[in-house]
Amino acid sequence: MKKLLYLFFALNIIFSCNEQKKEMTNTTVDDTQKEELAPTPEKEITDPKETEVWDPEPKAISFNDMNVPSDAIQLFNGTSLNQWISTKDSTAAAWTINSDKTMTVKPGTGDIQTKNNFGSVQLHLEWKAPDLVKGEGQGRGNSGVFFQNKYEVQILDSYQNRTYANGQATSIYKQHIPLVNATKPNDQWQTYDIIFHAPEFDTDGKKTKSGSFTVIHNGVLVQDHVEILGSTEYIGPPKNEPHGKGPIKLQDHSNPVHYRNIWVRELD
Repeated sequence: MKKLLYLFFALNIIFSCNEQKKEMTNTTVDDTQKEELAPTPEKEITDPKETEVWDPEPKAISFNDMNVPSDAIQLFNGTSLNQWISTKDSTAAAWTINSDKTMTVKPGTGDIQTKNNFGSVQLHLEWKAPDLVKGEGQGRGNSGVFFQNKYEVQILDSYQNRTYANGQATSIYKQHIPLVNATKPNDQWQTYDIIFHAPEFDTDGKKTKSGSFTVIHNGVLVQDHVEILGSTEYIGPPKNEPHGKGPIKLQDHSNPVHYRNIWVRELD
């Protein structure tokens, strides 16, 4: 009986030793694997030239006497409406060109739009509310600039003129309220600089990427890369019907709003 007990204890000790060896071996393997998986330290950069990129070199542009970039398409320079047509029947645009190289909405003649179609763009335009302050809310100095005939940035005399916030000047109409109201009085010109990134659709007509607007009003950021939810509808929710490039449109909302110095840079 004692011999059996001695044999049992001896076997137990041998088994325990083998298990300890296995654990030590596994630990060694794990540590080795960790060392192999650890990232190789990057070489320390001491020469500033190693982080300099010389190509491609950005193309240099120039500016004319109206501060229009040389790579822009001038949509209105004060002398002609030959870049525009009537939206309703594609005839010549009938708005009024003034002696001071501005143009004014001619109420009742309808919206006008560019002859050319555009995708993503940078648009610069300057506008001024009607000379006579008349009406209130949406009835005062109302117009709008539409991209691809679907997405409106509101133009409105919003100087001391309360209306619904997602319908005031620089709103993405019925979608995004501007961060601030930077509207000047009606005797001063307003400047819009707008970055429009067009939405994208696949071959089945499904929207794969939303568009966006960034709007700077009189030098102040008022829309900060906001998502375009769909068409800017007067009634009802936005729609997302598939489309390609489209014209830039200015709205006749029966108010004699003035425009000047309109140019666009294509971003596609």
